[in-house]
Amino acid sequence: MMQHYIENFLTGKRIVLRKITKDDYENFYAIEDVVESRLLMNDDIPFPPTISDHEKFLSEVNPEKDEYIFGIELKDKKIFIGTISIYSVNWKNSTCHVGVSIGTEYQGKGFGTDSMKILIDFIFNYMNLNKVKLQVFSFNKRAVASYEKCGFSLEGTLKEELFRFGKFHDIYVMGLLRKDWVNLRD
Repeated sequence: MMQHYIENFLTGKRIVLRKITKDDYENFYAIEDVVESRLLMNDDIPFPPTISDHEKFLSEVNPEKDEYIFGIELKDKKIFIGTISIYSVNWKNSTCHVGVSIGTEYQGKGFGTDSMKILIDFIFNYMNLNKVKLQVFSFNKRAVASYEKCGFSLEGTLKEELFRFGKFHDIYVMGLLRKDWVNLRD
């Protein structure tokens, strides 16, 4: 049994989650600089980030602050295609938040879903947390469908929480409990 875990640690059907190195920074910047990504990732004003903004972000992610980020790499081609992260870990209540960012040319091909399934497995089987949470913009239908494939369900709607494209939009709050993940895998 242990051999199975060793051979498959942080490995999905077509991707591997791994540490981010300085060699990945240029690809990271390119992925994060795409306008579509900025409009779909966070609720800040989507100003174009500078290289120092990117460097600051990467340097501030710190396991000592219960923040973890992995590079997403195509298993067969060894190509860096994005990032996936765990943040806002609450050890007392056994919860965390997750987020994923995939380069535009790799979106819609199942890599995000594969990556999220591996991350969820890591959270439940190695971090021993009970619940994974995320927020997604209501107009990001592709992301919502991906999260649902991973077992997330809608837990609430933050009405008119986000201003984009000249109007207000809802943000969906989604969650996944360990017991539901286990039932999905059986």
